[in-house]
Amino acid sequence: MNNFDFSGLTPDLILDAIESTGIRVDSGLLALNSYENRVYQFIAEDKLRYVVKFYRPQRWTQQQIQEEHDFSIELANHEIPVVPPIQTNGQSLHQYQGYNFALFKSVGGRQFEVDNLDHLEWMGRFIGRIHTVAKSKCFVHRPQISIEEHLIIPLGELQNSPLIPASLHQAFYTILEQVVELTQSQYTSDSNIRLHGDCHPGNILWRDGPTFVDLDDCRSGPAVQDLWMMLSGDRQQQFIQLDTLIEAYEEFQTFDTKQLALIEPLRAMRMVHYMAWLAKRWQDPAFPQAFPWFAEGKYWEQQILSLKEQFSALQEPPISM
Repeated sequence: MNNFDFSGLTPDLILDAIESTGIRVDSGLLALNSYENRVYQFIAEDKLRYVVKFYRPQRWTQQQIQEEHDFSIELANHEIPVVPPIQTNGQSLHQYQGYNFALFKSVGGRQFEVDNLDHLEWMGRFIGRIHTVAKSKCFVHRPQISIEEHLIIPLGELQNSPLIPASLHQAFYTILEQVVELTQSQYTSDSNIRLHGDCHPGNILWRDGPTFVDLDDCRSGPAVQDLWMMLSGDRQQQFIQLDTLIEAYEEFQTFDTKQLALIEPLRAMRMVHYMAWLAKRWQDPAFPQAFPWFAEGKYWEQQILSLKEQFSALQEPPISM
């Protein structure tokens, strides 16, 4: 799976796959920024703009992808501004020559402003609404945020990666293992719900309010996972942002403030998982092209400093309201 690339996904195959759903393409294909999957924008004969998304083979099962689709369709049916897949004859997930793919309406907008308290208030309300729907049932096939998937497996992948310069091995692996050990001791969640899962500013488009896109990483976990990635700045700024988010969130859903203690463990898990993801996907030609700095010594020196800062953050008292 690690050596898979999309070299077989030719323009002709993409066009044939789209037209197999009954939609005829009337323009070229514009590749959009997506590294895990392959995503293209096009104009169809009806003069509307669409997006087609080809899922990376072997990453998700068809049942897991369908569960992602069903969740986004469920949210849209509750008038929550998400971009669900287009259903053709009741089917949202399509297959063509070994690829799973889906079609979406193309939506525009700008990235929302993380330091704009009015925007954060909107976000708090909508995430509260998302979680109200999310709590009505559980995922059956999608995974949950876990120590194993987000720390232990990534640690092993980084330990086996040839990309870390030998001269930095001792410094890097020492602090990495310390962060993993401390995070593992701090992360416990017995209140998991369905989540967007990757609710960072890049997955939110703003035009007269937010539109949530890309539920590719939806999974089960603590509610705070869909809030903490919108925090920025120093501790005092984050306190004000959290206060705004949670007050708006609680117009629709009660927030368990004990979950604030999970913010720094979740941040550490994301850091470790992200590094391992890049290392794992490095054989895909798109990754060295998009992330050339990943194989440079300066990057790993910076990661040593970032991990040391995160290790210190894990030892501080959790932010509280």
